Amino acid sequence: MRRVLVANRGEIALRAIRVCRRLGLESVAVYSSADANSCHRWAADHAICIGPPPPKSSYLNVGALIEIAGALKCDAIYPGYGFLAENHAFAERSKETGLTFIGPDSDSIARMGDKVAARQAAAAAGIPVVPGSEHGYTAAVPAKAAASTEIGFPLLLKASRGGGGRGMRVVERAEDFVVQFEQASAEALAAFGNAEIYLERFFPQVRHIEIQVFGDRHGNYVHLGERDCSVQRRHQKLVEEAPSPALDDATRHQMAEAAIALISGLKYVNAGTVEFIYDPSSGKFFFIEMNTRIQVEHPVTEMVTGTDLVAEQFRIAAGERLSFGSSFAKGRSAIEFRINAEDAARDFQPSPGTLKRWRPPNGPEVRVDSHAYENYAVPPYYDSMLAKLIVSGPDRASCVETAKSALARFQVSGIATTVPFHARLLQQKEFARAEVDTSWIERNFQMAAS
Repeated sequence: MRRVLVANRGEIALRAIRVCRRLGLESVAVYSSADANSCHRWAADHAICIGPPPPKSSYLNVGALIEIAGALKCDAIYPGYGFLAENHAFAERSKETGLTFIGPDSDSIARMGDKVAARQAAAAAGIPVVPGSEHGYTAAVPAKAAASTEIGFPLLLKASRGGGGRGMRVVERAEDFVVQFEQASAEALAAFGNAEIYLERFFPQVRHIEIQVFGDRHGNYVHLGERDCSVQRRHQKLVEEAPSPALDDATRHQMAEAAIALISGLKYVNAGTVEFIYDPSSGKFFFIEMNTRIQVEHPVTEMVTGTDLVAEQFRIAAGERLSFGSSFAKGRSAIEFRINAEDAARDFQPSPGTLKRWRPPNGPEVRVDSHAYENYAVPPYYDSMLAKLIVSGPDRASCVETAKSALARFQVSGIATTVPFHARLLQQKEFARAEVDTSWIERNFQMAAS
């Protein structure tokens, strides 16, 4: 590889550009007209406007991305997370035009992107799966019939070809199904270009655990331990940590072995996460899906294991062997807080506008990954994440104390952000005792935000 097109924006685009520089590669940034003053445009060796603000006209425009890559003589393309990162047609198109796709191959993306095929692959590997529909649906009436006869209520609607909480709805009663299905389907179509919805049994009080995995083209498959992503709101992760305070060593080992069994069966290459729900009361876990990309929360694993996962993606795509084995450094902990342009006091309403003041904290065991700066105009068209605050330490308790100090020193004005929410979250006794689950925020929001 010599020149890489970074097919994304924001923090992950900036991170990829910095990795390119460190590896001696040239970078090409693309930006929409709404991102004309974004850091990733300035940081890259070359930058070109890809189109107007709407994602379909810019960051989701496969034809324009491929054309730019060719015009600027790129030989590789990096998708990051979100947008086209899990679009198998984009990966295949890149390959057909001679570009190295810095991620898994299109077959793996397609298979794991199909919720039914992913479940089948997990079951074939001997991994327990959550009860769900045999295929996805694009129409509400047959989907409702399947829900009533096969799964029952409550159930979870999930975009068959997406992730990140978009196209997801919990349906408590049969009479609410059609409206919720149509909303989820429309959201999935807008976010991923595919309206198909998959049905899954909903478990209201479980923990969300994901295993970071990597594979290379030489038959090596490793895991780097788990991340606990149970602090969520409406299926959107807010806080992630490693290791999970809910798992004992035996369960941790079983989950990791299940993840390795899945990716080795797939002959999976590059970064991915195998996702599970875990019921602490029974000690049982179930496979829910696999994300065939780097995750927003990957810095948690980097801080605990001392690895650079984005750089590893580049090395593997270049045909190199994995530079690390399965490892999870005991005695280290890390927690990530997503700093979003949202007003938690107003039901997390988006808060675009101009950052009048932006002074992130620094210091030992504190890391901030961000593309924001003072007087940056936050556009209303994209994900609201401004930064990721990651703290680390010898144990969870020290991480919590470091996070309290860091959040107290995080100076922001001009728009509302989730900094105050996270500061209040850390004061809750349930969080301190790690007694949370995926619906804890919804059940305790008034308490947590007051």
